[in-house]
Amino acid sequence: MKKEKLINLLLAVVGVILVGTGVAFNAAAALGNDPVGIVYDGIRNAARLSPEQLGIASNIVNVVLIIIVFFTGRHYINIGTFIYVVPYGLAVDFGGRLYHMLFQTQDLPLQILGATLGCLLLYTGVAMFITADIGLDPFTGIVMVIRDRLKKEFKYVKVGFDIGCITLGFSLGGKIGAITVITALMAGPLIQFLSDILKKLVKGDKK
Repeated sequence: MKKEKLINLLLAVVGVILVGTGVAFNAAAALGNDPVGIVYDGIRNAARLSPEQLGIASNIVNVVLIIIVFFTGRHYINIGTFIYVVPYGLAVDFGGRLYHMLFQTQDLPLQILGATLGCLLLYTGVAMFITADIGLDPFTGIVMVIRDRLKKEFKYVKVGFDIGCITLGFSLGGKIGAITVITALMAGPLIQFLSDILKKLVKGDKK
């Protein structure tokens, strides 16, 4: 049991680091952000923070969301929530620096490569966090609270929530582009696919 808990914690931490790095890669590639990344980028822009300070903006957003979830759906707050938040901002800052180390020029082929890597890191990280199954990230927590209030299926609430994130982030100056469309269309199926693989590899899930 202790070994399983340790594996779950490791999966969650590594997953969060990959998610933060992937979000930073997408932002730095300047081809658009995923719905969550657009909110971070919009808040960063509204707060007049530099692109290198995206991690600060993400921390602000996540802390505010945790407070909201705490008062509206406290049962969704657990260890996984805090594991997600604590290293996230640092991972975003690290990802931004790593991107500029790897891609020192911003021409389209390198931007596409950087954004592709960003999406792969993001999807893999989310899949690892889901596989760990020790809690919800702040954004998913908010979606679950809304679902409970509206008594609608998760998938419909998630679509509406993502549209809301894109609208809010864009209105604050967040970047929308090709990656926004790609993540909207491909994120769900790819994350599910990667989660199924990880569950079989890590937990022996034969479903």
